[in-house]
Amino acid sequence: MNQPKVKRVRDLVDGVLLLDKPVGLSSNDALIKAKRMLNAKKAGHTGTLDPFATGLLPLCFGEATKFSQDLLEADKTYLTTVHLGQRTDTGDTEGQVIETHAVNVTREQIEAVLQRFRGPIEQVPPMYSALKRDGKPLYEYARAGVTLEREARPVTIHRLEFVSYEAPFLKLEVKCSKGTYIRVLGEDIGAALGCGAHLNALRRIQVGDLVMTDVVTLEQVAAHPAPLELLAPVDALLSSFPAVQLTEELARRFLNGQRLPLGKEPAVTPPMLAQVPGRVRVYLGEKLLGTAQLGEYDILAPERLIAVGA
Repeated sequence: MNQPKVKRVRDLVDGVLLLDKPVGLSSNDALIKAKRMLNAKKAGHTGTLDPFATGLLPLCFGEATKFSQDLLEADKTYLTTVHLGQRTDTGDTEGQVIETHAVNVTREQIEAVLQRFRGPIEQVPPMYSALKRDGKPLYEYARAGVTLEREARPVTIHRLEFVSYEAPFLKLEVKCSKGTYIRVLGEDIGAALGCGAHLNALRRIQVGDLVMTDVVTLEQVAAHPAPLELLAPVDALLSSFPAVQLTEELARRFLNGQRLPLGKEPAVTPPMLAQVPGRVRVYLGEKLLGTAQLGEYDILAPERLIAVGA
């Protein structure tokens, strides 16, 4: 007689894992592996990296998932290697070569072309992407040999720096807005140079204010005797926001969703206020309570709250 399967009990885990995603693994697969290693109940990532790409993939657990959208909206920085002279059907090294051209470009020509891609530009999303049309990802159409019309989208290239060039490999550093496809940028640079191109390598080195300093690999997580110690606190995702410190009474009201006129409230210690209205992180002592909008006249409006006891 078969024994009924016992459902695994997951733990309530809160925090952020700064993962160095390996090549060949999808972002979702990396998340599933880390979630299993930490025995976490709830988890999510903060923006997809292609399987061939490596680097910083912040993984959010528990209460941190409430703030993952902030990193989805954040600027990203990459190191990339563009293979000049070859186009592939996917725009990266995972695809099939569909065109080959001779490469005869100089550093000066490269610098002149790079200048054209700095600042606000428009990109046509690639067919090999997760964007959906009629409920189906574009990459499914592409794999079936179907090419659909796509509208160009505005993005911003905040920084596009020449790193090195050893023909046919051009290394660049790119800081860009959300929604930017580095594959498309590489292809467009190759087209502008008259030789075509695809991405040979891509490594993300910064997401918002998060950098590679404290990243860990899946192997390090698996080998650590207490892997939860590798997690950064939830407010690691919010470090760019000014802090507001509340008293216990104000904190209680804040967690009940009340708007607080801080300028009129008595406090044992005056709250630390942002210099200008905007989004803030809110604390009671060292405990993060959530985020809020600090409006005119020091009105604090709760936004996303941390569950009591988290």
